[in-house]
Amino acid sequence: MNVKIVNTSHHPLPAYATPMSAGMDIRANLSEPVVLKPLERKLIPTGLYISLPEGYEAQMRPRSGLALKHGITLLNTPGTIDADYRGEIGIILVNLSSDSFTVNDGERICQMVIATHGQAEWLPVETLDETERGTGGFGHTGKL
Repeated sequence: MNVKIVNTSHHPLPAYATPMSAGMDIRANLSEPVVLKPLERKLIPTGLYISLPEGYEAQMRPRSGLALKHGITLLNTPGTIDADYRGEIGIILVNLSSDSFTVNDGERICQMVIATHGQAEWLPVETLDETERGTGGFGHTGKL
């Protein structure tokens, strides 16, 4: 699949690190470092603009290394970039650690996964079909 992309940053285009990678690393596009204090969130620009085909979305996901080592994650994960969005991709980072964290220009801050999706059409009914699970919700299996 070909996806049109405008890259106003001076960083390389997102790319898959290995032949079977699902996500591409996305880099911060900053004129100066950004400090995230504990429990602080900030919108980090990427300098990237994309045009996805209809029926696709880009999911923005945290990087496991940043989460484990520094407590840095995405506030709305996964963030969704819709096929009709043409603005700059911005990443809402949050610092869940007790230490300040500095985001530097070019730093890999998240992953982008391109995925297909469908759209639902509601069919109002009076009842739903029965299943073995039924209305069992959170923790209904008794397993942690």
